[in-house]
Amino acid sequence: MAKKIGVVLSGCGVMDGSEIHEAVLTLLAINHAGAEAVCLAPNIRQRHVVNHLTGEEAKGEVRNVLIESARIARGKIRDIATVNATDIDGLIFPGGFGAAKNLCDYAFKGPDCSVNPEVARLAAEVHAAGKPVGTICIAPVISAKLFGAERPEITIGTDKNTAKDVEKMGAKHIACPVSEFVVDKKRKLVSTPAYMLANSIKEAAEGIEKLVKAVIDLA
Repeated sequence: MAKKIGVVLSGCGVMDGSEIHEAVLTLLAINHAGAEAVCLAPNIRQRHVVNHLTGEEAKGEVRNVLIESARIARGKIRDIATVNATDIDGLIFPGGFGAAKNLCDYAFKGPDCSVNPEVARLAAEVHAAGKPVGTICIAPVISAKLFGAERPEITIGTDKNTAKDVEKMGAKHIACPVSEFVVDKKRKLVSTPAYMLANSIKEAAEGIEKLVKAVIDLA
């Protein structure tokens, strides 16, 4: 039976939601590995909307994270509140500013951030069940916040300021090139830099493919 890997999306678009390349590469790698992707997102209002053509906030525009994420999932997506650890074999968080704005508020509060309650619940359930959690790009800050007390090894690449924040939350940051990943086998936490370092979709794909394989192998 194919392993089911939850993919937590945070909207649609790098500036205010999921990084679309990272999300699609994750879904593709899961499919290539013979596993089944289960797309999830919280049913909440997006923190704000950014015009991706100008990079400016679209004042007055309101969007929903679940509805926007459904664009990437081609409509096949579940409200994260309806999913339990028993429904999936592992969990992966693509990056994009939505991970740091909608799934948690790291983009606004740094290491003093909090994680969306349903996101935190499911990630904690999956982790407690001994199932793997993979995080991509900026999303490792979620693992740092939730599991920092365990001193897990995590990477966001080489950005010194973000690495310091990860360590303030309790995690041990490991510098990592874009083509590689870091796996904390004891805690079954996997992370890769992707667009924290990538200059092309090809570069992002290298680490993401390895992360997905590692998550599935640990599941």
